[in-house]
Amino acid sequence: MSTTDRVPGSHAGAGASEPVRASDVLANGSVPAHVACVMDGNGRWASARGLPRTDGHAAGEAALLDAVEGALELGISWLTMYAFSTENWRRPADEVRYLMGFNESLLARRRDELHDKGVRIRFAGRRDWRVPRRVLKRMDESIALTEHNRRMTLTMAFNYGGRAEIVDAVRRLVADGVPASKVDERAIRSRLYFPDQPDPDLVVRTSGEHRISNFLLWELAYSELLFTDVLWPDFRREHLFAAVVEFQRRQRRYGGVT
Repeated sequence: MSTTDRVPGSHAGAGASEPVRASDVLANGSVPAHVACVMDGNGRWASARGLPRTDGHAAGEAALLDAVEGALELGISWLTMYAFSTENWRRPADEVRYLMGFNESLLARRRDELHDKGVRIRFAGRRDWRVPRRVLKRMDESIALTEHNRRMTLTMAFNYGGRAEIVDAVRRLVADGVPASKVDERAIRSRLYFPDQPDPDLVVRTSGEHRISNFLLWELAYSELLFTDVLWPDFRREHLFAAVVEFQRRQRRYGGVT
């Protein structure tokens, strides 16, 4: 993995740099084909305002939609958002219930808007008994509505874990009867949730945390990692633009030398 860095111009308050515009990014060089985001900090955003944690999740909707708009402006083809992890089931039951209902209503309210923008919606993760049937129904409806769109693919990592994805891929190998001598990276990759999806060029995590948190463990082997102190509900397309500008400064050597 690359050396980590912070997003320039991402700190709120006095002394922050001018917001980066899409035109600045596009004039600066090529943009990443695939950007992935760990949307972190909703609870802290709410706590800082004396609000319930669930209010932070609700406020994060605007950030999600603005990040999608920003990615479309830049011509980013793949955007993956970490919405709910396999570990998030450990949160308080009322928060988990809220998140299930919120994601259901978010899909119902926003899928037509995303469809009109040419966005294909997909979901990466386990469809197990813990996910309510009504949520699975909304997911399936969103997939069917947008399946032919190609302007951008928005993948929501929902009930997702990087280790779980690798375990599921290995289970498929065993079920397919692949002999040990034939197990290689290509065999595993072809059994990941979305083999057609390119690895992320850039991974952005908000809220100042410096962890991967079980996100896309196979896919981000050579991704550029960027961290910002901005809490997710405050994240806007200008922060995404600034992250891409920093990405454009990087030299990606993939283990080689320049």
